[in-house]
Amino acid sequence: MELQQPPPRQPEGCLTAAIRIPVRIVVLVLVVPIRLIWDALAATARATYRAVLRPLGRALRWLGHTLIVVPLTFLGHCLAWLVRTLVVVPLTWLWQWVVVPVWRYAVVVPVLWLYRHLFTPLGHAIAWVARGIGAVVSVIGTALVRVGLILFVVPLGWFYRRVLTPVGHVIAVVAREVAEAFGHAWRIAGQISRAVGRGLKWLGWQLVGRPVRWVWRTVCAPVVHWVRDAVWAPVKRAAVEAGRTARKALASVRETVRQARADAWRALVGGPPREPTPHPARTLGSTTTASGAVPAPEISLRKTEG
Repeated sequence: MELQQPPPRQPEGCLTAAIRIPVRIVVLVLVVPIRLIWDALAATARATYRAVLRPLGRALRWLGHTLIVVPLTFLGHCLAWLVRTLVVVPLTWLWQWVVVPVWRYAVVVPVLWLYRHLFTPLGHAIAWVARGIGAVVSVIGTALVRVGLILFVVPLGWFYRRVLTPVGHVIAVVAREVAEAFGHAWRIAGQISRAVGRGLKWLGWQLVGRPVRWVWRTVCAPVVHWVRDAVWAPVKRAAVEAGRTARKALASVRETVRQARADAWRALVGGPPREPTPHPARTLGSTTTASGAVPAPEISLRKTEG
């Protein structure tokens, strides 16, 4: 299928060319700030929608479905069953066996009799009178239409063809130029807006991004690495060693206290003597104690025999 070519544009006059250029300039000056503001608002709205409104909408939709739709659906099913059981079934029975017979024999049959024997003849008489009146009105209306044509339609047609049509053509040519100028200005404003955005992005990178990256790489990163390796790692190792030593010391103290309590209990209430066990803090034939251990008690509270 061949595409229809647009009709050739009529040659433009001097008046059209003289109006076009100022109108385009004025429209361009007015549209550029509006386009810049529009692009900024559109970008902000898209970012806000993606970051906040879309997750919030999903959460609210899930919450509304869980807290409102599901309970209301269950409640609706329950109410529907109650209405069907308590209202619809009784009303259906009442309609079939009470209302329909009463309506048929108390209303429909008398109305049909009145329609056949009273309303039909009266309607025929009214229709005959209406046809006569319609004929008279038609004659009068035809005369009035002819008078209206002579007094109003013909002069209005002449005024439309001779006055309104030329003025309308002139107005259509200012309007077309304004629309074209607005379209050109909107496209140029979009290009200017994109160029300004790219320039602001480049300027922000040069003034903020690049210096911040340089400061981080040359100053902050070495300082952080030095603090981590020279300060934090030794402190962490010392804290781990101190905690390990403290845990060993507490274990030895708990063992010593437990043995002293057992010996004191035997000294007070009696009992079989406890066989001495070699203390883990000493070695055979030496008085050297292990690291982090306390020496074994030298005097036993055990009761002596005899």
